[in-house]
Amino acid sequence: MRIGIAVALVVALAGVLVAVFQAPWRGDGADPVAAHWVDEAQCGQCHQAQVRDWHGSHHHRAMTEPTDQTVRGAFDGTGFVGETQSSVFFRKDGEFWIRTRERDGEPEEHKVAYTFGWEPLQQYLLETEGGRLQAYGVAWDTQTRSWFHLYDRPEVDERHPLHWRQPAQNANFICIECHTSGFQRGYDAAGDRFDSHWRALGVGCQSCHGPASRHLQWTRAPAEAVPGHGFEVPLTDAARASEVDTCARCHSRRAPLGDGARPGAALRDDYRVTGLSADLYEVDGTIRDEVFEYGAFVQSRMHAAGVVCSDCHNAHSGALRAPGNAVCTQCHNGTGEPVRPAIRGDGLRAGDYDSPAHHHHAAGSPGAQCQACHMPGKVYMGNDLRHDHGFTSPDPAQARALGHDDACLQCHAGEPEPPLIDAFRRWYPEHQPRDGGYARALFKARGGEAGAARALFEQLARRDLPAVRRAALLSELPAYPSARARQAVLDGLADDAAAVREAAVPLVPALLPPGEVVAALQPLLTDPVRAVRLAAAWQWLQASGGSRHAPPPAWQEEYEAVQQGLLERADAHFNLANLYLLTGRQDRVEAALREALRRDPAFFPATVLLAQWLEQYKGEADRARALLREQIARYPDEASLRHALGLSRVRHREHGAALAAFQAAHRLAPDNGDYAYVLAIALHDGGQPRRARQVLRQQLRAHPADRSLRLALLNLLGDRPDERRVLLAELREQNPWDPVLSRQSGTGAHHDKNGEQGGGYE
Repeated sequence: MRIGIAVALVVALAGVLVAVFQAPWRGDGADPVAAHWVDEAQCGQCHQAQVRDWHGSHHHRAMTEPTDQTVRGAFDGTGFVGETQSSVFFRKDGEFWIRTRERDGEPEEHKVAYTFGWEPLQQYLLETEGGRLQAYGVAWDTQTRSWFHLYDRPEVDERHPLHWRQPAQNANFICIECHTSGFQRGYDAAGDRFDSHWRALGVGCQSCHGPASRHLQWTRAPAEAVPGHGFEVPLTDAARASEVDTCARCHSRRAPLGDGARPGAALRDDYRVTGLSADLYEVDGTIRDEVFEYGAFVQSRMHAAGVVCSDCHNAHSGALRAPGNAVCTQCHNGTGEPVRPAIRGDGLRAGDYDSPAHHHHAAGSPGAQCQACHMPGKVYMGNDLRHDHGFTSPDPAQARALGHDDACLQCHAGEPEPPLIDAFRRWYPEHQPRDGGYARALFKARGGEAGAARALFEQLARRDLPAVRRAALLSELPAYPSARARQAVLDGLADDAAAVREAAVPLVPALLPPGEVVAALQPLLTDPVRAVRLAAAWQWLQASGGSRHAPPPAWQEEYEAVQQGLLERADAHFNLANLYLLTGRQDRVEAALREALRRDPAFFPATVLLAQWLEQYKGEADRARALLREQIARYPDEASLRHALGLSRVRHREHGAALAAFQAAHRLAPDNGDYAYVLAIALHDGGQPRRARQVLRQQLRAHPADRSLRLALLNLLGDRPDERRVLLAELREQNPWDPVLSRQSGTGAHHDKNGEQGGGYE
């Protein structure tokens, strides 16, 4: 069976210190000279209108020194009592202070170092040890003029990752880059302290346009033909292709690959951008968790047509280009002509979209607003309503069938749904889902529905599918192995879009025969995009058993340098520990894991791997058990610690104690298929086959796409041929090309009802 110790990597690709500026044009024909930052007071001499727009904007006020003009909260002795701590906000010696007291703890006083944000909420950064700036958990609601706690839940105490003192609330890493200009984290690993600095508070001109020194050179000789007027990132009408990626540096969910963005670099050279995973996005691609705007926008027809952020927003003030629906009717109007010639208008249809004949709501009402139907919003951070930028169309019938959110159902929450769906069908009798079947295909794949594999392949064959959606579909293929899936992954590795190549890399070991994995990954080690190279480097090291060359290859050096550049993070130390294991540097493993836990005691993968290391490599089982028990006492609800303790018990043939640990892990994380699998095997091996089958059946009913659970149950059903036939029939409906089906039939191949040959790829 598959009980074993797997050394897993949390691929939290971290930063490497890089030169912020590249070496572009120099007007005298000499060798290129790196551009540098200038005093932005000079910008207003020529760009007065832009500076006026920017002044007072959210970008301008993103982070400020605390003064009477910038602090919006009531620091007048007001108190706030939460579930686990109380806070008092007061003035002392003309400064702003917060007195905080944890449950059963002593009060502490902290001076506000900076304001953070402007509206609808304002947070406050407190400086703690080692130059750390921590985002305090109680914020000021600028609309209700009151204090509120962002995470006011009983479990969010001083040990919880969301507590304001924890690494997840460290603004040096998480937040400040997008609230200042020219930010550098400046972390010193030896002293475990930050010396963070920035060119200016707030998001200024050079944050988006890049260093302006060569632009100032150009102003003195503007007749010269200089690309981008001397800017590394030209954002003029003639060069808007880079605008969306420039905005995405902050308006996306991503992890840095370096200490600050480099002007002119591709987005995925500086960041690892999250994909459309089920925990972050709805099955139709609309936003679920706090993902900002980029991920939804690059799925949209607007993006495909060439629309960019500044077509709708004033880039300097952040305000809409026009009030209300007028921003949309710039293009969606009676002429059907786009507002800019560079925007493709072949998908536009002339019409009066700002009329009840189209939206079927009273003129001027909330339901008559374009954004109500095409940009439904979600509230994050307690009171911040953010609109989805996928510009989808409502479809209440599909939403109810697939379980995703919908603008109609959201606005009419609490009302009977059938009349609402009927009204929508009367109003739009010719309506069809505008995504070409993407949502239904993804729903089938994630839910193990009949036709899942076929739906995936049909979608992947489309030429109009946005890259991030191709990446999401590819990621579902490990549940549906076949020769077709193998080819889809190979095609993904060669895709023009970096997002698709990056998503395809971790699928290679799952869908290609072991002997082909290293060769398939080899070309990606020199991919032009850094995020892809890093993903390929890690998979190659695992598949090959590690590289012990001296000196190491360049791609391995790059991967290690990325981790070394973010040593303030527990996950970077954890990644290094795994790298040391694979490259023969066992003497460094334990120190790296202990550093990970010193940075973040709640980083549980490091605890699990350290316990494995102590037990299996150093022969110190008692120390390993003591570590796990200590962490379980501190974090009693963490399932991975119980599971790790159970595996340790198995290795020492303590089967009764192991079973109890596995049951606890399954109870704490009932949706984790791996925990259910191991529990079932432990039950079976402990003489309880009936209970083992019951666990697998229950888990498979909840997660019918989990192929491993299905195969495990098949293996435990030797004397139940009827149930075996049902499980295999369901598998055939999901994926007629699954190699298990050909082995079960004994023919080596079979044909589905459409005459396509199925069977194994092995």
